[in-house]
Amino acid sequence: MYSFLLSSHSLIRWIVLATVLITLFRSYYGWLSNKSFTKSDNTLRLITLSAVHIQAMLGIVLYCISPIIRYFFNNFKEAVHEKEFRFFGMEHSLMMLTAVVFITIASITSKKKDRDQQKFKTLAVWFSIAVLIILFSIPWNFGEITANRPWIRNF
Repeated sequence: MYSFLLSSHSLIRWIVLATVLITLFRSYYGWLSNKSFTKSDNTLRLITLSAVHIQAMLGIVLYCISPIIRYFFNNFKEAVHEKEFRFFGMEHSLMMLTAVVFITIASITSKKKDRDQQKFKTLAVWFSIAVLIILFSIPWNFGEITANRPWIRNF
């Protein structure tokens, strides 16, 4: 089960990243071009929010059953000084949850705005912050800590 969840989490990150970036670009375009906030913009907002929440739930389940996290907590004094264990035990999880909160705030707040430009601006600002957090928190396969990790895990 762990392997399947890890592979799913690895695959869905690309869906999350794609939908967040598309929403971000459409938000900036709509805001700066004075476009109307259409039904498709709202649908994209909901799809992005759903994908992010599904990814977060998978991440939380993985966090609860991961052998890396189990080692991190059972050997905290040593593990906190080891980059890989600290990354997955603290940094990745806390930063990604922060990004999920920012995306959720953006979605809820933009929905309540009356003017289309306010909706786009709210999404653009909050999603910009969330994207930066996400990009710095993904365990890229070229990073010092997570070198040689696959772009997509096999099922």
